[in-house]
Formats: sequence, structure tokens, C-alpha cells
Amino acid sequence: MTNGNGATPEAAPPPQLNVLAQYIKDLSFENPNAPQSLAPQGQPPQINIQINVGANALAETEYEVTLTIEGKAESGSQVMFSFELVYGGVFRLVNVPQEHLSPMLLIECPRLLFPFAREIVANSVRDGGFPPLMLDPVDFVSLYRQNMERQAAAQGVQGRPS
Repeated sequence: MTNGNGATPEAAPPPQLNVLAQYIKDLSFENPNAPQSLAPQGQPPQINIQINVGANALAETEYEVTLTIEGKAESGSQVMFSFELVYGGVFRLVNVPQEHLSPMLLIECPRLLFPFAREIVANSVRDGGFPPLMLDPVDFVSLYRQNMERQAAAQGVQGRPS
């Protein structure tokens, strides 16, 4: 196929995703009831985990993506341990169509960060005197869809006349 003057059009350059940096932005581990919380328990603790993803533009093609993981283990009314990790990465995205930018930042980038954040959580819990907490893999596509649905619902509520 030609572009009208006899030359073939050049294919668009492929999208590129580069990891420029990864880092712990914030890390907190609390073992408020040690050493009693380290004694054998009659039943496993109830563990609650929350994961959130955020992204901010730093430059035209560079973005900071943060993966926030918060967790708490409780046995009855006693907190065994709690933690918060904000793990960040700086990514360069080039030749990514605008409609694909948000999914790249909120699905693909956290998918690259997660194994490192998972290891930090496991080591922190282990260093706190407990067996390592091995987080299950996260479906960032579902998390992205849930957040988009939540935003759409919030915009629908804001857009309604009073």
C-alpha cells in the first residue's frame, strides 16, 4: 500500500515500557502485643489485606506508579501484627496510545512491581517474628475494572440533579 506519492507508510513505532526505578516509599510494621503475640495460638489469625494502585505523571513520558499494600492479622480482639507498604516505581512509556495509557499504568506497571512488594511484605512479617506472609497473586485487571466502575458510579451520582 502506498501513501499517495508512491512511498509506503511507515509502521507506527511499537509501544515501549521501561522501568527506570523501583523503591520503598513507605514501610511500617507493627507488632504491638509482642512478645505475647508470638506465643502459639489456638487458631490461625484472621488476616485482612487491602491493595491500591496510584499513578502520577512526572514528565511527558515518565510516570510514578505506587502500589500500596496494607494488612492486619488479628486473633480475637488482639492485633498480632499490622503493616503498610507503599512501593513505587518510575516508568517511561513511549508510543502508547492515550486510550491505553491508563491500563498500562494501573495494570501492567503494578504487575511488574508486585513480586518485589510481595517479598518485602513476606520478609517484614518474618522479621517481626511470624511466619512469612506470602501474598496471593493479584488480578490487577479486575482491580482496574472495579476502580473504573466505582469512578463511573461516583460521577453518575455527582451528575444527578438535586
